[in-house]
Amino acid sequence: METLSPCSRLFSSSSSASPSSFNGDFVPNNNIHPNTFSAWSHRRHRVITTIRVSAATPESRAFQHDTNVPSNPTGIPNRRLEEIRAVADGVGIGFVDKTSESATPTSCRDPLPLLKVSSESLQYESGYLGAISDKTSDPHSDTNGNGGPTNVSYLTSILSSKVYEVAIESPLQYAPKISQRSGVRILLKREDLQPVFSFKLRGAYNMMAKLPKEQLEKGVICSSAGNHAQGVALAAERLKCNAVIVMPVTTPEIKWKSVERLGATVVLIGDSYDEAQTYAKRRSEEEGRIFIPPFDHPDVIIGQGTIGMEIVHQNPGPLHAVFVPVGGGGLIAGIAAYMKQVRPEVRIIGVEPADANAMALSLYRGQRVMLDQVGGFADGVAVKVVGEETFRLCRELVDGIVLVSRDAICASIKDMFEEKRSILEPAGALALAGANAYCKYYGLKDETVVAITSGANMNFERLRLVTQLADVGAKREAVLATFLQEEHGSFKNFCQLVGPINITEFKYRYDIGKDKALVLYSVGVHKAEELIAMKGRLESSGLRTLDLTDNDLAKDHLRHLMGGRSNLENELLYRFVFPERPGALMKFLDAFSPRWNISLFHYRAQGDTGANVLVGIQVPKEDEEEFIGQAKTLRYEYKDERKNKAYRLLMH
Repeated sequence: METLSPCSRLFSSSSSASPSSFNGDFVPNNNIHPNTFSAWSHRRHRVITTIRVSAATPESRAFQHDTNVPSNPTGIPNRRLEEIRAVADGVGIGFVDKTSESATPTSCRDPLPLLKVSSESLQYESGYLGAISDKTSDPHSDTNGNGGPTNVSYLTSILSSKVYEVAIESPLQYAPKISQRSGVRILLKREDLQPVFSFKLRGAYNMMAKLPKEQLEKGVICSSAGNHAQGVALAAERLKCNAVIVMPVTTPEIKWKSVERLGATVVLIGDSYDEAQTYAKRRSEEEGRIFIPPFDHPDVIIGQGTIGMEIVHQNPGPLHAVFVPVGGGGLIAGIAAYMKQVRPEVRIIGVEPADANAMALSLYRGQRVMLDQVGGFADGVAVKVVGEETFRLCRELVDGIVLVSRDAICASIKDMFEEKRSILEPAGALALAGANAYCKYYGLKDETVVAITSGANMNFERLRLVTQLADVGAKREAVLATFLQEEHGSFKNFCQLVGPINITEFKYRYDIGKDKALVLYSVGVHKAEELIAMKGRLESSGLRTLDLTDNDLAKDHLRHLMGGRSNLENELLYRFVFPERPGALMKFLDAFSPRWNISLFHYRAQGDTGANVLVGIQVPKEDEEEFIGQAKTLRYEYKDERKNKAYRLLMH
């Protein structure tokens, strides 16, 4: 496991850049006031002195602009050029029009093949701003040698985007209750209020609105089981375009029916997203449809970047940071592409679940990587590989990544409900969880931060798990295990030592063969000092106590299996993720039974992300290799839990 030390330059002031930092995209202008050298565009402090505007080319959809209004030779509407000039003047940037140059965007190509890694290979404390290493910087980024759009091209395209033909300018709302608890002024960018309850509509529409009429007549296609599908469907409805949405067969009925109601054709195929995407791309080629990617395309990034433009308009005052949920990277790349041009002092901070940290690992290693397994709780950001173009932008513009736990996400869902009476989906609450963790970690006070509430397509079945974990995530509940003497009065003595703290759950089973009992319980806490004092009282009385608050195996399974200890010969303990579809259990049993005896089975539904299943199975030592082979053939995600301290304590 790689652990990073605190970032010493996190709160350092902006520094000037030397003339050597300039390149073909940013031309020095000697007439600019010296004070402009305090403005930097990203963490490597490249100074912007002159904006270059490239002309649109027919080959480039990324730079097509509205041709129905008076334009100048740049191909950009006059009203937009005036706005660009105003933006440039506002930050002391010289403005130069070089209409003879053009650019055709292409995806950057990774110099190295994708490396498969575990999410556990890069973990750090929640709230810490990490992922940036000496490998992050791209030595070729200053020359833009990969052929992708320049940062200024993104800026001009965002300013001329047509997303408001279908999307709303979402409100930037103050969160008084959350702000009061944190000591920081927290503003919520309410993308959950979009027509499809997600920001994804922006990118999909921006790309589709730029397609030629003859291409729209052929139709579009995408693969998605979530918010992107609804965004494409609504965009197609507004553009009077035929859309095919390919979804895995495991997609819940409520999701694919909502897409059908928007007029799109839904095709259910494959057990996984990868299979659905393969089919969609093949059909795209066969039928001449344009494939609309969820994040890795300049036009999609530009559409998402309009959120950054709105934040700048809505909050012209001081702003410490914008927290952005990260999946494939389209949202954070778009926001960073705009804001680092016009408000370079604002930190752009990504937030990922600790078990779905593809962007953090990619930035840290300096190349895109593939996660061997990805946590599915925040399914809207459960991406194994980030985009090529999104990674190129993020490694240049993003200030770092904050990692948060599943419990912290649940706590933020509850915070949002108490604040606005709105229920966010897990990915939608991700940025708020990151903002809370960051402010607490660095002791931030009296600053202003923005958190993007990116979506509200919550599955009702998931709420049970959220309510169970919300107080744990907010550090208002702790899960503990204590050894008690098996004698009369021990339970009463235990309760007296716990004192005034409320016991919210208690699990105990008498074992005639033991002189000590192990109890598993939860307590409600208001302050960390209360919990520390309670554990101190128990320990000083000879009652050994363990804190299992951060142990997912204990919270998901073992708390429901107290009294089930046994010392079975050759027992393996694995966690599997079962897809939520008919026949999933029988497929599992066909793979392992009756070849090996199943000694334990605990099933925990988690909505459409699949079921979390704890399985005990007796496998002789000489059969373990065969067992692993069968598990891989099954293609369910799995994890060996035999070394988990909670299992060894409670069940073995």
